[in-house]
Amino acid sequence: MRLRHIEVFHAVYSCGSVTRAAEVLKVSQPSISKVLSHAEQQLGYPLFHRVRGKLIPTPEANQLFVQVAQVNEGVGRVRQLAANLRSVEKGTIRIAATPAFGIDFLPGAIASYRENHADIMFSLETLRHEELSSALMDSRIDIGLAFDHGNLPGIGGELLGYGRFVVLAPESMAVAKEGALQLKDLAGLPFIKLDNQGPLDRYLTAHIEASEIQLKSVVTAGSYQLAKAFVSHGVGLCIADEVTARSGGHEGITIRELEPALKFRVSALHTDQESTSLVSREFIDHMKVCFHQFLNNANQAD
Repeated sequence: MRLRHIEVFHAVYSCGSVTRAAEVLKVSQPSISKVLSHAEQQLGYPLFHRVRGKLIPTPEANQLFVQVAQVNEGVGRVRQLAANLRSVEKGTIRIAATPAFGIDFLPGAIASYRENHADIMFSLETLRHEELSSALMDSRIDIGLAFDHGNLPGIGGELLGYGRFVVLAPESMAVAKEGALQLKDLAGLPFIKLDNQGPLDRYLTAHIEASEIQLKSVVTAGSYQLAKAFVSHGVGLCIADEVTARSGGHEGITIRELEPALKFRVSALHTDQESTSLVSREFIDHMKVCFHQFLNNANQAD
C-alpha cells in the first residue's frame, strides 16, 4: 500500500463513510473512492462491503487497520515535527519545565539573561515530568528543565546542581526543637503527603517508607506547590523540594532543614540525537549560575 492508500483507508475505516472521510481529509468524495478502489486493486481483495448503504470493513481490513493505525500515527508525528522545525524562530529559546521551576527560578533566570541578550526571545511552558520527553523528541522545545530525570529514552541530561528536601510547617505549629528536623520529629503531627505522580515524589515516599516512621497524613496533594498552600493555611506540615519552598514567598511558613539531608539532581534536558544550539548552550550555562544563586540567596535570607 502506498502512503496515500494508508491515509485514505485509515480515514474511511475510522469515519465509517466516504463522505465523512472526504471532509476530514478535505478532498472530494470521488477522490476518496478512486484511491480506495486503487488500493483494493493493488491488494487483490476488498476492504469494505456495502450493506444497506453502510460501509462494513472486511476481516482483512480489520487486521490491516491495526498496523495502519500505527503507521498513520507515525506519519502524523513526522508532520508535526516538520511543522515544529519550520516554526522555530532564529534567536528563540523554547523551554518547558516542571511547575516548580516556572514560579520564580526560570522567570528570574530569563530576566537576568535578557539584560545582556535583549535580542533573544523565549517561549516557556510548564509540563508534567512524563510530558517533557515527547516535547523534546518532537522538537517542540529546545530545553527541558526537571528534577532528577531518571532514564528517559533518547533524552540526555546536563546537571545544573543539587537541591534538597526541606520541611515546611505553619508558623503557628509547635514543632520539636530548633534547627534541622528528622522524620521522627514529624510523627504525630498533621502531615501533607504527595500522590507519587513524579520521580521526585516516589523518591521521597521511598525514603519515608524505608525509615519505618509512621506519619499522620491528613491530606494528599497533587503537587508540591499545592502542599505548600495547605501548609500556609495551617492544615499541616509537608516535606517539599527547596525550589518550591523558596519560590513565590512563604508567608506564615517556617522552612527547616531535613536531617539527614535528602538531595536530588536538577537537570537541563535535551535530545541525544541533536546537538544543542549555541544560544541554548549559553542559556544552560547561565541557568547553572542562577540555580546556585537562587538557593544561596534563599538560604542567606533564612
